[in-house]
Amino acid sequence: MLLTTPTWNTLADRSLAGETLTRDEALAVLQAKDEVLLDQIAAAYRVRRHYWSNRVRLHYLLNAQSGLCPEDCHYCSQSKISTAEIEKYPLMAQEKILAAAKRAAELQAGTFCMVISGRSPNEATFGKVLEAVREVKANYDLKVCACLGLLSEEQTHRLAEAGVDRVNHNLNTSESNHDRIATTHTYTDRVETVKNVHAAGITTCSGGILGMGESNDDVIDLALSLRELGVTSVPINFLIPIPGTKFADIKQLTPQQCLRILCLFRFLLPSQEIRIAGGREVHLRSLQPLGLYVANSIFVGDYLTTPGQSATQDWDTIADLGFVLEAVDGSPISVSK
Repeated sequence: MLLTTPTWNTLADRSLAGETLTRDEALAVLQAKDEVLLDQIAAAYRVRRHYWSNRVRLHYLLNAQSGLCPEDCHYCSQSKISTAEIEKYPLMAQEKILAAAKRAAELQAGTFCMVISGRSPNEATFGKVLEAVREVKANYDLKVCACLGLLSEEQTHRLAEAGVDRVNHNLNTSESNHDRIATTHTYTDRVETVKNVHAAGITTCSGGILGMGESNDDVIDLALSLRELGVTSVPINFLIPIPGTKFADIKQLTPQQCLRILCLFRFLLPSQEIRIAGGREVHLRSLQPLGLYVANSIFVGDYLTTPGQSATQDWDTIADLGFVLEAVDGSPISVSK
């Protein structure tokens, strides 16, 4: 089924009206020919522009605790089954975390994302995370996002009290595909953490990793699950096949397919902050600017165990598009070249 240009605009109209695409329509978005890609992007941009105007949010990612993880996530270089050569260390000292927060502010990021490896933090580590959050909030005008693994409702309430603005916990893939990705925790475990975050009154951040061998139906199911959960911030990662991981040999994505995936998520999650996360530089390559006509957020700097491109390149791209950065308070910041 190949939809014509007017129909892409019809999908945009329905998305703006709060309606959900049918499965056939969603499949058509993912299966469309490359020659209509710009028409899809133009329709998705109508939705993005309605909710986000020409603003772009920057996030800065800190891998505050690396490796040492008992989980078997097949995509992850930090998992117990990975032989990837990465740096492994326990939770960083507070001064290093504060130095990273300072760097986030210098790079004009609005959100400082602190990530620790592991299934769930023990009490000692959790207490140190809370202390670090309080110090970051006291010293810098930054939103703080914490990604700490599986969390109980009691833990999420303590994070809220410490000043955490949002918690990230990705669903990663569809429920039916989850057991291909990890076996040491369940899809339900992940959903429960997202629900606990919501119950604590913290902004929910949850997305996925695309390109792990999933079907188009899996991509659609992931987006629909995030919509059903009412997730506010949606990071879209594209698998970086890291040597030493179980998924090292999967090469499923093209720049065009990545853009179609972004369009689908924008149609199904019209008002959400959609962030092009890990794998942006690897898979979109020279087509990265087109992604910002659909998504409204990116990470600036490096990722957990893989490098990103320079902040200057990102700033130049944003300026060339005629877009502006969004400050912590929501006000626009022009990007000068």
